[in-house]
Amino acid sequence: MPLHVPPAPAPALRSVLAALGSPTAVREARTPSLRSAQGPVTAEVPLPVHVLDRLGSGGPSPTRLAGWRFLIRHGGQSVAAADTTLTPDGWAFSHFFEGPYIASTEKALGQAESLKSSYQARLLSVPELYMLTLWLHGDCAADGAEGRPAPTDLLVPLAPAPPGIAAHRPHHVAELLPVLGLRLTPAPLLSSPA
Repeated sequence: MPLHVPPAPAPALRSVLAALGSPTAVREARTPSLRSAQGPVTAEVPLPVHVLDRLGSGGPSPTRLAGWRFLIRHGGQSVAAADTTLTPDGWAFSHFFEGPYIASTEKALGQAESLKSSYQARLLSVPELYMLTLWLHGDCAADGAEGRPAPTDLLVPLAPAPPGIAAHRPHHVAELLPVLGLRLTPAPLLSSPA
């Protein structure tokens, strides 16, 4: 089934394209692959980046939109990513980066394309676990900038995943978030000796 990628806000895309066209922004980026790319590069696959700040006992809390991430492609493969952030003046380019999440995101998107159901692609970050997942939202017509994970949505942990969580193994939200909640529960304090 086709994977739906929600449209990014036009100012977010414009800010990334302007940064890609700026020799200074590209030269100062800590992305050797992007700096060494010969020929045109494109900003593709805009993914809203949501942050799950806390896991409640009644299910996942609403997420907050932290930005939009674009995969930067050159020669048919992703070589970097560009993040945008919302400022008081609107969407603005934040930074370029590269690393394992780029290839992992591409792999997870490929996996999602082979699923029998249609999903809307998003990214979900769980900062307390240093975890990033591809969030496959079941409502393809939903506003990609809003919402909370539905129990039947799929989360695909990206590599590197936290210890004990298998990267690239899709999980329903209803089964993965309780496991993550247990990891976030503080350990009981030891009683002091009498």
